[in-house]
Amino acid sequence: MDRFHAITTFIKVVEAGSFVGAAERLAVSVSSVSRVVADLEAHLGTRLLNRTTRRLSLTEAGRRFHEHGVQLLADLDEAEASASAEAMVPRGTLRVTCGTTFGNAHLATAIAAFMAKYPEVRFDVELSDRMSDLVDEGFDVAVRIGGSPASNLVGRRVGSTALVCCAAPSYLAVHGEPGVPDDLAQHRCLLYQYAAQRDVWTFTDAKGETARVRVSGPLVADNGSFLAALAREGAGIACEPDFVVGPDVRAGRLVPILRTFQPPSAPIHVVYPSRRHLSAKVRVFAQFLVERFAVPEWVLGNDVARRPPRGARSDAVRRSTGRHKQG
Repeated sequence: MDRFHAITTFIKVVEAGSFVGAAERLAVSVSSVSRVVADLEAHLGTRLLNRTTRRLSLTEAGRRFHEHGVQLLADLDEAEASASAEAMVPRGTLRVTCGTTFGNAHLATAIAAFMAKYPEVRFDVELSDRMSDLVDEGFDVAVRIGGSPASNLVGRRVGSTALVCCAAPSYLAVHGEPGVPDDLAQHRCLLYQYAAQRDVWTFTDAKGETARVRVSGPLVADNGSFLAALAREGAGIACEPDFVVGPDVRAGRLVPILRTFQPPSAPIHVVYPSRRHLSAKVRVFAQFLVERFAVPEWVLGNDVARRPPRGARSDAVRRSTGRHKQG
């Protein structure tokens, strides 16, 4: 049995979802495809596919074998490419997934610059704040905020983002500005659906001491830009990454609060499936992002992050002014 041919045929069956579809792609008969898969199963001593009159499905052994088979063919392609003079020229389609806000604000311009430099690369991009499965969904690369890459993935750090606790001047004028993190328990907080603990916000003071505050509010959403828009309208306090709220903070539409306390920062990684031979398009794109974001354009300077509110004064200032007048 030609094992390479058998593995290729099996993968085509899985991709097509049927023996008929695989036969059409391989330009052979359906009976030939069926016989090759049966011989492969006999060679391995296990069933790879569950066959019914309506559909095919992978067995657990079939799922594992398919994953390794795809990797084997990818490694073979990479080995052939690495032996040629064109090994370092990225080409082909690169499937990328990234969070919606970061993708719109920063990844889009990075991809545009990459395409101008490497015109033989095409992109298939999905912007979503959900955590995609790179292997099962066939993505080559993901840009992820926070956390550590899974054990079956390789992650290269391209930067970091700091959380900014902020509110609109109109909100602060009505509700006052919290002086310490515990004050947030009395405020309307806008919560992010995909946070590890969406109703617990963490802060560190100048002495390095950590405060964890349970917060609540009128709304939970799965998109940071949506929460920032609500905060701009005075709907509540948001605690969002600087790449989300930075433009609003710089323009004064949102005001940083609790400025002597620091929410945690989060790493930004470019992530891809672990391979012994990494394709040129993935390798070059990952390095491109590392260099592109070496000096993050979204970081707020201390002069902006610690700017006092415009158009609103904190409760502490009001109380101080009131005591002065009474005295």
